[in-house]
Amino acid sequence: MQIQVNTDHHIQGGDALTQHVETLLNDALNNFKDEVTRVEVFIADENGHKGGDDDLRCTMEARIRGLKPLVVTHHSDNIHTAIDGAAERIIRSVRKTVEKRRG
Repeated sequence: MQIQVNTDHHIQGGDALTQHVETLLNDALNNFKDEVTRVEVFIADENGHKGGDDDLRCTMEARIRGLKPLVVTHHSDNIHTAIDGAAERIIRSVRKTVEKRRG
């Protein structure tokens, strides 16, 4: 399973953030690693330098072999909360989709 982390120019990405996302998703989706080919993570600050409540967005797109991508988004005022919220949603979506497919 490949994990790709993308940030806009308002977010300080770096290795620590990428490592956090990769560890979180690898641990959570380990049971589905044969079905999930790739997870793309997009982290953005919607208001940029202006600030504001819940302006940090994390969108995750999981690609499951033979199916259309699953996409979820979570907004927060904290980058880690946005990532964790999106991760919870994508994990739940992947689990439901794969278990349904397995029968």
